[in-house]
Amino acid sequence: MKRPGVVTILTHQAAEETTTGVHKVIDELLAAGVQVRVDAEEVEKHGLAPRDGLTLDADPDEDGTEVAVVLGGDGTMLRAMRTFAGRRVPVFSFNFGAIGFLATVERDELDEGIRRVLEGDYELIHMPALAIEPGGEEHLGVNDISFHRRANNRVAELAYSVGPDQLGSVRCDGLVVSTPVGSTGYNLANGGPVLAWGVQGYVVSFIAPHTLTARALVVATDAVLTVQNGSETEPVDVTTDGRIVCALEPQAEMDIRFEPDKVLLAQRPGSNFYHRLREKFGRLAS
Repeated sequence: MKRPGVVTILTHQAAEETTTGVHKVIDELLAAGVQVRVDAEEVEKHGLAPRDGLTLDADPDEDGTEVAVVLGGDGTMLRAMRTFAGRRVPVFSFNFGAIGFLATVERDELDEGIRRVLEGDYELIHMPALAIEPGGEEHLGVNDISFHRRANNRVAELAYSVGPDQLGSVRCDGLVVSTPVGSTGYNLANGGPVLAWGVQGYVVSFIAPHTLTARALVVATDAVLTVQNGSETEPVDVTTDGRIVCALEPQAEMDIRFEPDKVLLAQRPGSNFYHRLREKFGRLAS
């Protein structure tokens, strides 16, 4: 990879944890002749002032960014990946979160990480996403798209189908549709299988199913999954990567598509999914 000309920086909400690092990253990128962009929220969080080469109040949705640099946890990483999905912008992350399963380097490797950004010393992993289109507007989930009963509502009645075939219908608290990237998140907490990065499939699992027979299912990537809300009266909330984006009304259904090669994740050369799985979560069995 070559040295980037334009970098956009995103951080998580705990500014007290990242401000020192943000100023260091900006200083070194500017000194190397890289243009740095930050949005209005980042300006306010970190007290950034105008400088040559630093664009304040930038819109991340505008084209021109060559690398997105994240100082945060997996939630901030997912936000960056959604923001730059489909735009061929690598996302390079310093882990300032609890787990940092998607991170490129750890927070105590700031100097090494900056060097890697400047020298393009990283590999790109092509990641998929899941897509829904409520009201004709596309929403992406890099980890997962999930359906949840609302607080104080009765247990949800959710079903899923592939084509004309209904494959499961369960009274439950919700349902999660997960990419391989997200299979170590909500899906794993539901007892669903871990899918290695690159596996051609995506997972459906139920949240707190009121049955002993509910099982997770791995769906082929070329299949469109349809989720149905079987309730006569109560909607369920629909989230992408934990953010509520819409509701699935009673007796309504929603299609979910697998979108391959949607996100570029920067990783150390030779990075291995299985080593990362063991380092972050421990042995799967012992």
